[in-house]
Parts: sequence; structure tokens; C-alpha cells
Amino acid sequence: MQRIRTFEKVCAIISENHNNRHQLIPILQAVQEEYRYLPEEVMVFIATSLGISPAKVFGVASFYDHFTFIPKGKYIIKVCDGTACHVKKSTGILNALEKHLGLSAGQHTTRDMLFTIETVSCLGTCGLAPAMVINDETVYGLLTPDKAVGIIKEIQAKEVAGSHDAVEH
Repeated sequence: MQRIRTFEKVCAIISENHNNRHQLIPILQAVQEEYRYLPEEVMVFIATSLGISPAKVFGVASFYDHFTFIPKGKYIIKVCDGTACHVKKSTGILNALEKHLGLSAGQHTTRDMLFTIETVSCLGTCGLAPAMVINDETVYGLLTPDKAVGIIKEIQAKEVAGSHDAVEH
């Protein structure tokens, strides 16, 4: 059975922005926060709703690095590979995380959509090298591959516990 996608949340976001085409960037930001990426059909819907061309919406979304057209996981892990982190073996951390999460070459997001791994040029935490940040909220520094994997295991355990709680209630 084909699933029909509804755009209720997108309609709410557009409405919160007063159906104003000049609010395209905040609309795209809110939609990406909701979906964790910008689905093509949603961008076309936004264009139609705002009375602008899909090409304009795609043009704006593709101009900014912040926007992504590829689904990302619930937890976005950014591993720093700037000079200080690289010298202190951040690639070992990246490799350990990819191995633990079962990611193969070119794959950045786990099949369960829980984790996405990205490398970044700098987190601005050189004194804590090597470092990573999760969901642009929590910085973890002075990492080893084992410490990094341990952090992910804690998140996985919380997710499993949370899913059991959701089933029980």
C-alpha cells in the first residue's frame, strides 16, 4: 500500500511565517528541523504554497551548506578533522565510530536513522583535541576511539530504554 504524505506540519510552518515568500530561509530551516533534511516533494510544496518557482526554493536551499537533501539521523555526530584534531588521531575516532555503527565507505547514516557521522574542518575546541560534537549541543573532547564509541553506546542504551518505555505506556 502506497503511503500518502501529508504536509500538515509544513502547512503549519508556512502559516507561522505568515505565508511570506521572504521568510523562505526560516521556513526551510524549520522544515529541515522537522524532517532532518529537505525532501524534494516538500520543497515543491513550499514553492507552490508561497507562489514561487521550485527552482528558486532549490536554488536557495542548495546555496547554503546548512541545508541537506539527504536524510540525516536523529543524532548528528561531527568529528573534527582540523589540524589539532587530525594530529591527535581523529581519524582513528572516525574509523572506530563507523565500525561500531556498521557504516561502510560512503555511508554516513545508519539504516535505523539514529546516527549520522560527518567530519568538519574545525569545532573551535583545539585545546580539547581530538573532539566531536553531537547535535551541535554537546562537545566531547580529549577523545580516544574507545571513549567515542562508549559515548555512542550510552546514547544507544538510552534509545533502547526509551523505546521500551514507549511500548509499555
